[in-house]
Amino acid sequence: MKVAGLGFKRDVTLASLREALDAAGGPDGLAAVATVSDKAETAALKSLAGELNIPIRPVSADVLAGIATSTHSEFIKAKFGTGSLAEAAALAAAGRGARLVSMRTVSQDRTATAAIAEGDGE
Repeated sequence: MKVAGLGFKRDVTLASLREALDAAGGPDGLAAVATVSDKAETAALKSLAGELNIPIRPVSADVLAGIATSTHSEFIKAKFGTGSLAEAAALAAAGRGARLVSMRTVSQDRTATAAIAEGDGE
């Protein structure tokens, strides 16, 4: 299962989410998008998932904490206990044996990040 993990600011736009996802490798073959649970109902994310016709997989902050990531943001580490929200969400949602196929990328306006992982979906 291929999953895009997305991290973003509350005022993110659909265009910024698309840009970050495209920079991470694009939507081809994605089974879902994932983010921290408290942002799963964000309008721009729901719009993106609707355009792609894939579900949003919310991941609890407790699950994200401690997931080892390839990239590191001190702000995200302090807030969520992981180096990259996008990478951790992608890895958690992709399931057992998940591995990053695209490390975190950032939109030009710095409001969205995306990473892609593949795993067995379990």
